[in-house]
Amino acid sequence: MSTEPSPVRHARIAFIGGGNMARSLIGAQMARGVPPAAIRVAEPRADSRKTLAHEFEVATFADNAEAVTGAECIVLAVKPQMMLTVCAGLAGPLRDAGPLVISIAAGIRLAQLEHLLGTRHAIVRCMPNTPALVGAGASGLCANRNVTAGQRALAESILDAAGIVRWIDDESQMDTVTALSGSGPAYFFLLVEAMEDAAVKLGLPRDTARALAAQTCLGAGHMLADGDETAAELRRRVTSPHGTTAAALDAFEQGGFCALVFKALAAARARGAEMSAELDSGA
Repeated sequence: MSTEPSPVRHARIAFIGGGNMARSLIGAQMARGVPPAAIRVAEPRADSRKTLAHEFEVATFADNAEAVTGAECIVLAVKPQMMLTVCAGLAGPLRDAGPLVISIAAGIRLAQLEHLLGTRHAIVRCMPNTPALVGAGASGLCANRNVTAGQRALAESILDAAGIVRWIDDESQMDTVTALSGSGPAYFFLLVEAMEDAAVKLGLPRDTARALAAQTCLGAGHMLADGDETAAELRRRVTSPHGTTAAALDAFEQGGFCALVFKALAAARARGAEMSAELDSGA
């Protein structure tokens, strides 16, 4: 009698859209041992389908309805502007099926997805971010009433393979998640860009300024993510009275830095709400 363990059965996942975010999630699943046969990808561009098939050895399709056949989970990895068209094409094929549907489109509410696909579907709304491309993503998730405990675990396993996951109970806060972590990498890149440019103006060579700025932010991020101290505590620890850091922080404060950050996140959050309204008007 064989003593070898039975192979683990993985959920069949269909990705609608084969862009960067889908590729990062597919790669993360592969790294966890999900076999290529468990993943199918619908992608309209022939060159992208060829690349996906070559890189991941997954089945690719030009037709969305064909890709979702037999899937237990469908990841809608398309732009918000494409959601109306994509869901219109999937509503029929999914009518008698019961897969978990995960949407990673910014600003698209659960109620809107239910309206487009049908109210009986189990739907998770997710806001990931681009650091998922390097396994360091941060995703906020919220679920509709139809999502079972098993489906919540499946959604979490798909997203936390590429970073951390936090469930959001109040969907109205998803626009804040979008403003914070969804758009947040761009704020970080802007800060690093500004630090680099400032150092160059103060005399450092460009390559040195870029390397020091990037590594400084990387190291600071590790200290915050890997330790128990808050950002405020870490800031206070490196700020000596009347020192160089204190002088820089005083300049930030005089320029209204914290108020500006709040204004930026509020603007991103408002834009998320506008995108939801635009889908309603389009429907």
